[in-house]
Amino acid sequence: MSDSLTQPCLPHPVIPPAERLIIALDFPDERQAMALAEALPAAVYFKVGLELYLAAGDRMVSKLKALVKKVFLDLKFHDIPNTVTQACRQACRLGADMINIHALGGLRMMAQAADGLRQYGEAENLRPPALIAVTILTSMAEEDMIEVGLPPASEVNAVRLAMLARSSGLAGVVASPREIRAIRQAAGEDFLIVCPGVRPAGADLADQRRVMTPGEAIAAGADYLVVGRPITRAADPQAAAAGILAEIRAALPGVLRG
Repeated sequence: MSDSLTQPCLPHPVIPPAERLIIALDFPDERQAMALAEALPAAVYFKVGLELYLAAGDRMVSKLKALVKKVFLDLKFHDIPNTVTQACRQACRLGADMINIHALGGLRMMAQAADGLRQYGEAENLRPPALIAVTILTSMAEEDMIEVGLPPASEVNAVRLAMLARSSGLAGVVASPREIRAIRQAAGEDFLIVCPGVRPAGADLADQRRVMTPGEAIAAGADYLVVGRPITRAADPQAAAAGILAEIRAALPGVLRG
């Protein structure tokens, strides 16, 4: 294990407004996912999660990259350090732009994955994906945390895990919008915060518990928003995505609106 345990995260470049929206392709097959991606030419970033990855495999990532899209490969690796490290290397080989692992896997798992990913990128002359850690799932409420032995305080848990991820050399975390401000204050401006659990005003919350609107999340300090059903199940997905992008731009400081 290298000195990444004590290294601060490097400042990340300014993120264009259009890239801040990551559209979750939570579909059971490749055909539906690609139909939506092709119907949203202005969209830049898409998420491939467990359901779609198990249905379509590596080719889903390849097809999105062929459309010149960015890919968040959301497989939430959580295993022994060597297994997670090797999985991260495979994700790099596929060309993913962002991948995630579970912070609850611990410092040694995260640090080894970060080191292994960087070394693999250097050896293969590949740009490693941004490696981020899942803190507390946005579907979890206080009673769920108690059931698994965590303190019933989502903010405390999320900040602690975020700081562990930062000290492990990761680029950022996945966290509920409700924890953005506390994580940003603790981890600094150079630490990525990726937020699912984002719903436009009046939208169905489905299985999300700790949510904000897109504008609220960006104003609180989120870097990326992951949005699925409010776009993918909308009568007009293109209009829904455009509305969320407009809300993102409006919430950004003027210098970042592009």
